[in-house]
Amino acid sequence: MRNSLLTAGLFLLGSGGALAQTNPRPLTLDEYQKAKGFQIKDLDTESYVKFDNAYILDRYEARKPYFITGDDGLKKRIDLYKLVAKTGMQEIGTMIFYTTEKGKRYQALLPDFTADGKVWEKYFEDIHAIDKEEKNFVLKLSYVLSKEMSFQQFKNLNQGKDLHAEAGTYGSDICFPGYQLVALAAGGHKQLRDIRPGDQLTTLDLATQLPATATVQELVVHAAQNYALTRLDVVAVREQAGPAATHAHLISQVLEATPNHPMHTATGPRPAGEVGVGEQLLCLNPHTQAYEAYTVLRTRAYAGGEQAVYNVVTEQGNPFLLNGVVVLQK
Repeated sequence: MRNSLLTAGLFLLGSGGALAQTNPRPLTLDEYQKAKGFQIKDLDTESYVKFDNAYILDRYEARKPYFITGDDGLKKRIDLYKLVAKTGMQEIGTMIFYTTEKGKRYQALLPDFTADGKVWEKYFEDIHAIDKEEKNFVLKLSYVLSKEMSFQQFKNLNQGKDLHAEAGTYGSDICFPGYQLVALAAGGHKQLRDIRPGDQLTTLDLATQLPATATVQELVVHAAQNYALTRLDVVAVREQAGPAATHAHLISQVLEATPNHPMHTATGPRPAGEVGVGEQLLCLNPHTQAYEAYTVLRTRAYAGGEQAVYNVVTEQGNPFLLNGVVVLQK
């Protein structure tokens, strides 16, 4: 990842030809609210635009747009522009333009890491409001920022947490929320909470790496409480960079587990709460029906609310498929 926002010294501001300092000053809340109204009429031709003789939007490192296609087959466009304060030519944020397949445009302003907490809170509110309308907006944005921005900025995107909401119970239970889907050997899925002894599950023989079948002996249920959960967003990416744009196809899976539940990673078993961004989990690709290594793009720890959690015990003890991800029984 490029450390363009953290590396000392000066760098050239795209097509504008001006020099911007990389020791940015904080973006204020008033500037944040004002800048959200800045518009780029033509994202294909306008790469350096001035506003109020005080601010500049400059296409981020002259990068071409990203076109990202998700599991639904819909293509979204993401463009990044640096927000620069003309006085001092200081970089104070990054404007994100997100265009849907129908031409509807959303925009958000990612503050520089020096911004006050209130500015960051507003940013998190804004991107999650977009995420409610545009499924997987934050996931797609995370993918682009992880490739284009410094690690600190990407990390900040994923740290917008309500600490009070994260105050869940960390116990010894090794389980999953019951609403997640278990793959059945005969095809189809059941919610984990509905699995019963005798059900036949799709599993993976770890010795041969071949699909197998396992018979459920028991569904273990732990009493309802406000469990701490770890959420893992994992993706398989097919990317093609062209002269006019970068096209990416994201196939994603989301898994939630108690933090101490062991996961089958490429480097061996590891508790879900210790699985990091960039690590690989084995998943079933729904399009190819083959087991493939997916990369962890985002992790999040939070409290799951008052609910029971579950685990499956099978005769063979093999992993099973939960939300398309290979998970260990214990």
